[in-house]
Amino acid sequence: MSVRIQLDKPYAHFTNLDYITGRVVFSLTTDESISGVIVKLEGESRTRLAGPRSVYNDRPDKNKTEIEVHKLLYKVVTVFPSPEIQRHVSGNASYTLSPGQYEYPFQFKACSKLPINNNCSNNNTMFTNLNVAGLRMEMARDTYRHVKKTLPPSMNGFPGEAEIKYFVKVTVVRPQLWKENRRSFADFKFFPIEPPRPPDTKQESYARRQHQFTKGLAAVPQRKGLFDSFKTASTASPVEEGDPPRFSIDARLPNPAIITCNEPLPLRILVQRLNEGSEMIFLQMLQIDLIGYTKIRAHELSRTESGSWVITSVSNLKMPLWDPEDAGKKEVKVNSRLWDKVPLPNTVAPSFDTCNVSRTYELEVKVGLAHGMPGKIKPELIVLPLRMPVQIFSGIAPPEALLSAMAASRPPASLNVGMQPSFAVHTTPPTPTTPTYNSLPPQPGEYGPPQPTGDDAPPSYEDAIAEDIGPVDGPRREYNQPDVPPGAPRLSNDGKSSGERLFPETESRGHS
Repeated sequence: MSVRIQLDKPYAHFTNLDYITGRVVFSLTTDESISGVIVKLEGESRTRLAGPRSVYNDRPDKNKTEIEVHKLLYKVVTVFPSPEIQRHVSGNASYTLSPGQYEYPFQFKACSKLPINNNCSNNNTMFTNLNVAGLRMEMARDTYRHVKKTLPPSMNGFPGEAEIKYFVKVTVVRPQLWKENRRSFADFKFFPIEPPRPPDTKQESYARRQHQFTKGLAAVPQRKGLFDSFKTASTASPVEEGDPPRFSIDARLPNPAIITCNEPLPLRILVQRLNEGSEMIFLQMLQIDLIGYTKIRAHELSRTESGSWVITSVSNLKMPLWDPEDAGKKEVKVNSRLWDKVPLPNTVAPSFDTCNVSRTYELEVKVGLAHGMPGKIKPELIVLPLRMPVQIFSGIAPPEALLSAMAASRPPASLNVGMQPSFAVHTTPPTPTTPTYNSLPPQPGEYGPPQPTGDDAPPSYEDAIAEDIGPVDGPRREYNQPDVPPGAPRLSNDGKSSGERLFPETESRGHS
């Protein structure tokens, strides 16, 4: 008997409220007795961490391994026998099928379509908690920490440590005890819809730094031409220098600080001059990085993995920010053409929080400035890092019917998005009175004061509301999971050692 799943994939990835459809195809070469054909829609979040057995352990080389498994999604449909047949036979009936090929279509619809929130609970089976690592068999302990939030996106990139995976599984049940049930798996990528966005308040979050250049540095001499030696020395009369430029630099995002997958950053960079002087300030380099923090938990063990994406990086710009004649102009905006055409990489997942894995982000803007006069830029280059926490939304807008249903089911006061406390909500932020230049080492960009938040619970999409709402009818973002490097740890559930991986390959998975 051979069994496989043909999964319909109208999109590169699925999202909430989508219908999952396909066919179960199996072939028989002889007469075969089966009790049923069961199709399951599942999502799992698995983590595996190693740590010391205790603080008093005398053998530091002997570590314990903790495995935590959460079933985020679990839907079941029986495609054979049909409901009409089941009503006329007993529950333990079996059916003999003749040799040939059989196809059974399936569809997860209505309450069985992809929901909004996860339904994690303590319903793991023994095989779900089982993990095979080389010649060792490890069993995950039950956990009672569950997070009821939007389903997280598919995630890999941490082989042998953490993975979130969605798949459809078919089981052909055979009544004989000496015959193994046949199973097949079909994985698919999942990318969630975003929560409702707050109204535009025209306010901004920001990170700010101050600095003053060093006094007394000479400009880099220009290379002399062939006839420069014939010029009179009287033209090079010394000019007494004033104080070097002192300035403040801001990186600003709309408040709350939300950026969207596959879209450019809604970023503004402002430079404000804080003293008078004849020297100009030049933008020499700019680098914008998105830093992701993945917190992995396995019972009492935890670990935070960080990774970064370079959004843009340019250098040797020599771009003047001020003109000496603009004496009354104190603040300038850095030209946004350096970054406003660059979308976020398609490997960036939206922010999420689930039972044993969470992902948060920070945006780091490094601005390199110099000072001097045109053609005589001084060698001092100051690179100021500005960091601010951000949330990343998927960019898949929820259906208007879902938003209307939410608005009708909740009081208007509770429609504010449940965001993390944001920082610096001033339309025109004041200049800090405490300087952060000269004597202080470079520090991360300072944040503005937190905005007071109410006591209302953050709203979430209710699955009961979403029952009668159709799939998303709008643009979908591109999402590609990072490639697992060759030779990464792998794990097989069929008992054959192939390294250590939390999830086996689709074809080799032999247990539910």
